[in-house]
Amino acid sequence: MALETSPQAPAPVRQVANAIAGWVDRLGPIWVEGQIAQVSRRPGMQTVFMTLRDAVADISIPVTCSRMLFDGLNPPLVEGASVVVHAKPSYYANRGTLSLQAREIRMVGLGELLARLERRRQLLAAEGLFAAELKRSLPFLPGCVGLVTAPNSAAERDVQEIARRRWPAVGFDVAYAAMQGPRAAAEVIEALQRLDRKPEVEVIVIARGGGSVEDLLPFSDEALIRAVHAVRTPVVSAIGHEPDTPLLDLVADVRAATPTDAAKMVVPDVAEEVRNVRAARDRIRASVTGWLAREQAGLDALRSRPALADPRNLLTAREDEVDALLARARRTLRHALDRAGDDIHHQRARARALSPLATLQRGYAVLQDADGHVVTSVDSVAAKAKVTVRVADGRIHATTTAIEREES
Repeated sequence: MALETSPQAPAPVRQVANAIAGWVDRLGPIWVEGQIAQVSRRPGMQTVFMTLRDAVADISIPVTCSRMLFDGLNPPLVEGASVVVHAKPSYYANRGTLSLQAREIRMVGLGELLARLERRRQLLAAEGLFAAELKRSLPFLPGCVGLVTAPNSAAERDVQEIARRRWPAVGFDVAYAAMQGPRAAAEVIEALQRLDRKPEVEVIVIARGGGSVEDLLPFSDEALIRAVHAVRTPVVSAIGHEPDTPLLDLVADVRAATPTDAAKMVVPDVAEEVRNVRAARDRIRASVTGWLAREQAGLDALRSRPALADPRNLLTAREDEVDALLARARRTLRHALDRAGDDIHHQRARARALSPLATLQRGYAVLQDADGHVVTSVDSVAAKAKVTVRVADGRIHATTTAIEREES
């Protein structure tokens, strides 16, 4: 119902705003298609603000939704995603702005495709196919590099030229496969497994140039992801350009941003390695030279000491010490012998003084009967008995003529 106004009876702003709000409110919930832009999630607020932009015309409209709805989307909603929004239009009269209050958000087109890929990624990640501990290190200098790519492709040319420029002796075993279309995943799996069975192939590169998300879909195929996970040879994923992230990048042991980058990863730069060898050799030479200089300085310091400058000095000093010790030992031994001789003389004199022979030499004699017994009393000898007299220098044999007793 139109407002009846005139220059004499104009409608106030509030009436116009309320009328517009009423007309918009009667529109009811609607489905709107567009692209998400300018997502704003303010901390502490339960409402998320965003802009829904028309895919063709330069027209946009603000959209609000609850934080619970926004956080519950799988995959998460990002700017640029194509969506279909079930929303109720509302007009905010105080500010004169029109917005959509979203009640449901669905991915469409590319957004729906990305949602499927995200769900597949989550399922495979839950199985552990993308675990970091499963990643294998690339060989430092592979003798043979397996390459899976399209025939006569720019990726094949880039990988081989860059790799041979960095290390001319590197060899390639190329397995051709379709890199786009419905047969691509199966052919890449067959080529990958064929190279993996060859023991001389030390690393496998799967290379393709850039393309749209639809062109790179074979490299997010679940069968290919499981095949890469099962091979024993390290795999380098070189699909598309830097922004492209197929699921092959997640399961491969190493992800290269481009085929050229993959060539730089699989083989070292011969010029850089030569520089490193020279630098290492210089460091070793400097280390050995420094060690020899330190050892020579130590030897010079030892040789400069008086003891080593003229070793005879030590012998001379020790010779004097030996002579002094020898003289002291002789003196000590001589004194000890003299004391021992004096002791012997004293002991001999004492022994001689106590000896019966010394007594005999003083004029005494020992009388023995015929049986050799010492006669100590006149009662032991009878008259005319044969006796022996022991004097200092011999024996005298005699016969008693008479016996006389003397009283004490």
